[in-house]
Amino acid sequence: MMAINRYRLRHFVAKKHAGAQRVNELLEHPDRLIGVILLGNNFVNILASSIGTVIAIELMGEAGIAVAAAAMTVIVLIFGEVTPKTVAALHPDRIAFATAIIVKPLLKSLYPIVWLLNSSSNGLIKLLGLWREPNQNSHRLNGDELRTVVLEAEGIIPKRHQQMLLGILDLEKVTVEHIMIPRHEIVGVDLEDPLDVITEQLATIQHSRLPLYRESIDNVIGMIHVRRLLRLFKRNELTKEALEKSARELYFVPEGTPLNTQLLNFQRHKRRIGLVVNEYGDIQGLVTLEDILEEIVGEFTTNPDTLSPNIHPQEDSTFLVDGSVTVRELNRFMQWHLPTDGPKTLNGLILEYLEVIPDAGTSLRLEGYPMEIVQIANNAVKMVRLCPTLWQPQVRKRKVVKGS
Repeated sequence: MMAINRYRLRHFVAKKHAGAQRVNELLEHPDRLIGVILLGNNFVNILASSIGTVIAIELMGEAGIAVAAAAMTVIVLIFGEVTPKTVAALHPDRIAFATAIIVKPLLKSLYPIVWLLNSSSNGLIKLLGLWREPNQNSHRLNGDELRTVVLEAEGIIPKRHQQMLLGILDLEKVTVEHIMIPRHEIVGVDLEDPLDVITEQLATIQHSRLPLYRESIDNVIGMIHVRRLLRLFKRNELTKEALEKSARELYFVPEGTPLNTQLLNFQRHKRRIGLVVNEYGDIQGLVTLEDILEEIVGEFTTNPDTLSPNIHPQEDSTFLVDGSVTVRELNRFMQWHLPTDGPKTLNGLILEYLEVIPDAGTSLRLEGYPMEIVQIANNAVKMVRLCPTLWQPQVRKRKVVKGS
């Protein structure tokens, strides 16, 4: 009864399984269930010991008392305790469903005695200060426990579906700043550019939604949808004034917003793109609905160049990586486990570890992963060479060798 899987039991109850319904009713009051089981169990054990002692005394006299005690201990343990309970633990569903047919009417018939025993026992527990009100939610799983269940379901759930479920569970642990496009990588339309430059940009751009601004992204005006500009192209009516009129009102997202919350916000506000701002209102980056969905289902494309434009495979099995690549993107692409609770980019992670701006040619092992700094620009790590073939998982001590 106690070893049965509660979630499987609820599944059977939902399917109107008679045995499961009986067991579920019994488990709603575990104190009563334990009371009637122990009542019957102890009565049978004591009765068997008494009968055994009487028989032993008649056969061997007073010496039979010790013999009966030893013999009944072995018999009760083997046939009344260890064997049946081991079998029940190995086959909890089958045994519980069958025994519930007997236990349920037994509980009804012996309820006055069970109630008296439970009342006495609960009163003693309260007197000792150990009482705690039963919690109906004690068998519910939290996020980390549910994640463990999903991980242990390998072989039952397809690997792809398992990754998607884990992605959903991770949404509340990740904020928009982890997945946003940094402000220096935002592609937008600058109204200060000549009209022919803007026209050419709109005709060749790969994005469907773009921020419209003057000189700097800090002076953003609105968000334009390239598809809505097609009629202006067709009529040769594309002007800067028309662009401003077609721009949609901006939608801002606080940088600390969890992804599960932002996904609902996008749905509620009928939006697909937003500008990420910090506590002072400064624009830090841009986040899209697609970015959040990719955290669940993975990248939408199988083209390596489109999949990760900041990571470039080389012929010698190494990878040239832009220092601005996010740690999460790098972990996903390389199947690595670099820490994500600190700096958001590879550049930031390296600088935090070295605590100085390194020289080009510096080699290091970061969490056991070998890499070489190829280029430094503007006091930041611009390009890094990753050497996965030299990775030694057992090496956890970080090493730095300059000039190698």
